[in-house]
Amino acid sequence: MKVKTERQRRVRIGALARRAGVSPRALRYYEEKGLLVPGRTAGGYRVYTEEHVETVRRIRILLAAGLNSDMVSEILPCMVDEGEFLAPGCEDLIAEFEREQRRIDTRIAELHDVRAALTGIISAGKAIADR
Repeated sequence: MKVKTERQRRVRIGALARRAGVSPRALRYYEEKGLLVPGRTAGGYRVYTEEHVETVRRIRILLAAGLNSDMVSEILPCMVDEGEFLAPGCEDLIAEFEREQRRIDTRIAELHDVRAALTGIISAGKAIADR
């Protein structure tokens, strides 16, 4: 079995983007936000390792859960893998996630109200059009 050297395990931004299922632009954004810290070649090119693929997966999970990039930056070091999901490894994060869940629940309720109002407007408009 051939063991890969550190140099062989390093990839450039395009290869990481393909492997992680994101665009190079997204990777640069993650870097700008401090979520991803690539190495650099002597020529200034970004280089990534296998660990960066996992970091990008975690970032995507947290963003998909509705967290903003600033919050992801703060909590990413405390997250641990628990199978299909990530889990907060720092106890105080559970309360933070519960607050975020309540915020989302409130927003969903507001959107239901907005949708009901729009449905009423559409119905009234159709009633006028049918006259």
